[in-house]
Amino acid sequence: MNSEVSLILEHKYEQIQQMSDDPSNQVSQVFEKSLQYVKRFSRYKNPDAVRQVREILSRYQLAEFELCVLGNLCPETVEEAIAMVPSIKNRGRTLDEEAIEKMLNDLSLIKKFE
Repeated sequence: MNSEVSLILEHKYEQIQQMSDDPSNQVSQVFEKSLQYVKRFSRYKNPDAVRQVREILSRYQLAEFELCVLGNLCPETVEEAIAMVPSIKNRGRTLDEEAIEKMLNDLSLIKKFE
């Protein structure tokens, strides 16, 4: 998820800044642009919230791609979630609309209290 990448890049950025005495440890433009991008599109800023989102989505046996799409785009309705990730209704999983609704409600609670 973008939020996870943001946390990782921010940590790396802080490490580089602490070692800024050495001119060879400057941050590349690509690194800076990547950090700006993931910060801009991260739905969750708090590291605990990011961890909770990952835990909630992992309970539903989602593929990594499905987990990332739902975590990044934060659909509000079951219809939106299925439109974004049609495979959550397929592959013989037992994810009915009620389970998807519960998952989305859990995610919205995290966002609300972040």
